[in-house]
Amino acid sequence: MSKKFIVPETPEELKELVGDQKKLMELGPEDFQATIKAYSLSSVTTLDISNQVAAETQKTLKEWLKEYGVKRPNMMVTEDARKGVGYNPKAIGAKIDSLFDGPADYLKAIWYKSFQGGKVDPRIVELQNYSSAVPDAGGFLLPESLRSELLRVSLETSIVRPRARLIPMDSLRVPFPCIDSTTNQGSVYGGIVVYWTPESGTIALNDAKFGRVVLEAKKLTGACVVPNELLQDSIVSFAAFVNTLLPEAMSFAEDYAFLAGNGAGEPQGVLQSPCLVTVARATDSEVAWVDIVNMYARMLPGSLGRAVWVASINVFPQLAQMALAAASPVTWVTSLAGASPLSILGRPVIFTEKVPALNTEGDIGFYDFGYYLIGDRQVMTASSSEHIRFQEDETMYKVVERVDGRGWLQSPITPKNGSDDLSPFVALTDD
Repeated sequence: MSKKFIVPETPEELKELVGDQKKLMELGPEDFQATIKAYSLSSVTTLDISNQVAAETQKTLKEWLKEYGVKRPNMMVTEDARKGVGYNPKAIGAKIDSLFDGPADYLKAIWYKSFQGGKVDPRIVELQNYSSAVPDAGGFLLPESLRSELLRVSLETSIVRPRARLIPMDSLRVPFPCIDSTTNQGSVYGGIVVYWTPESGTIALNDAKFGRVVLEAKKLTGACVVPNELLQDSIVSFAAFVNTLLPEAMSFAEDYAFLAGNGAGEPQGVLQSPCLVTVARATDSEVAWVDIVNMYARMLPGSLGRAVWVASINVFPQLAQMALAAASPVTWVTSLAGASPLSILGRPVIFTEKVPALNTEGDIGFYDFGYYLIGDRQVMTASSSEHIRFQEDETMYKVVERVDGRGWLQSPITPKNGSDDLSPFVALTDD
């Protein structure tokens, strides 16, 4: 580093550093990033909990899931460019990939008019047979190549899914191990005590405490009504619609739940997570620089290199004015690279309508979605119905997926030095 400075050791010292505009200007972007890296590596508060959790999970996951009669899920989903990002050759739908040439062929096969009058496409029988392996799914199973293609569009439009930890689900309910910890004072990582023992001294025994996060697949349904003339005359055009707009709509619903869902019949979003840390705004109806500083200082040090800012679009004017007033390239960096050219303290800013509006808790948040678990059943089904819009000569198509989501940590972490609680999920509030 080109500058002489002391690496912050506590969130309070970090808060003081990032709140000092003059000092930030003297440091510059490169030395600021080096400071944050040094802070993350030297901090005794977390030692990067995510890596520790992952290591412990690998040792306990097989026995844990065996106890509950569930096969160990494949945590790595295969990416096959020929079949779409997220293609999983072990998914149920992979067994029927060879039955259809593409979305249009599949949609035509499951269209109710295609199997009226006793002439049933023989592929339908095979679809129904495989769907019977999916409890309560109904409809016809989507081939994995089509499901992964829909997922590709979803990943392109989602905030949470591409950054979260994906857990493929082999059943509708999967308990997943987590570290049950609220403090690093006295013990770390859920009750693990590490201490120095004198030569020939007695070794004290201690049981580490592990908890569980239960992922239960919730049903998300996307539906649309289509004129029968379109299906008869231009099934290819309709297939293009299903391949783009329908997954975007389902991605929107997923994202909204992952961010703000209450957990009742839908995923539990980060704003409802028990480990959420809230920071009270300094001034009503505003997002001020001091709020940004205070939020930044409550993030787990090991997450500072991964966390992203997520803000309501009507927060943008205040952030833009803040940047002009601060005149600091550290607080608002403009770059031509990436989808979002805006960043705060070196971390990307994502503007969305999926979080609460200005002056509401969560109008801006700082999140490391690596601590968010998404349980994906990796099964989609589709069906068509003539009954709802029979008089209008229209067909309703319905696509159903099963998914769940919730935070990995079950509470904020009190750091070793006893300062303010830290979390991978930090939101601004009015309290």
